[in-house]
Amino acid sequence: MTVLFLGFLTGMSLIAAIGAQNAFVLRQGIRSEHVLPVIAVCIAGDFLLITAGIGGLGGLIAATPSLLTVTKVGGAAFLIGYGLVAGRRASRPGTLVPAESNPARLGAALLTALAITFLNPHVYLDTVVLLGSLANAHQDARWVFGAGALIASVTWFAGLGYGARYLAGVFQRPGTWRVLDGGIAVVMIALGASLLVS
Repeated sequence: MTVLFLGFLTGMSLIAAIGAQNAFVLRQGIRSEHVLPVIAVCIAGDFLLITAGIGGLGGLIAATPSLLTVTKVGGAAFLIGYGLVAGRRASRPGTLVPAESNPARLGAALLTALAITFLNPHVYLDTVVLLGSLANAHQDARWVFGAGALIASVTWFAGLGYGARYLAGVFQRPGTWRVLDGGIAVVMIALGASLLVS
């Protein structure tokens, strides 16, 4: 139980940081659009990455700098592009409340969730390399540690996605959406830029 709880705390501390994935899940939750499929993609992604890290992929990534460089550049380009799109939404004076505008298609939402999950090099560093190393330090109990981290993922994304609907009243005004999109733009572009210079 101690190793499971330690895995949970470690997973929660890594996943709760403000980032592209959390911003996207929050936005979908506030809009009440495709929340369950988006959450499922994020959790499935964490499951694959945690399993891969415990299974040894973290060591391979750490030993292959060129693979990390390609992932870093691609992830930075995606994050900056997503940030620019959010900034464009925020800069429009006549921006509609999203629920009143065209809803996002399921396919587009799932592709964005997949891209944000797998094109972000921080995910590989945090989940595969760091979490994998910490789990493997527990030797025979490494999968118990990984299970704790996965429980943290399920708890966090479900809470964020479905808890966001309680903010829907606040987001009835277009100005509030412009502030959120502006914040998302700043976070995404800053993350992308930090990847490029790191």
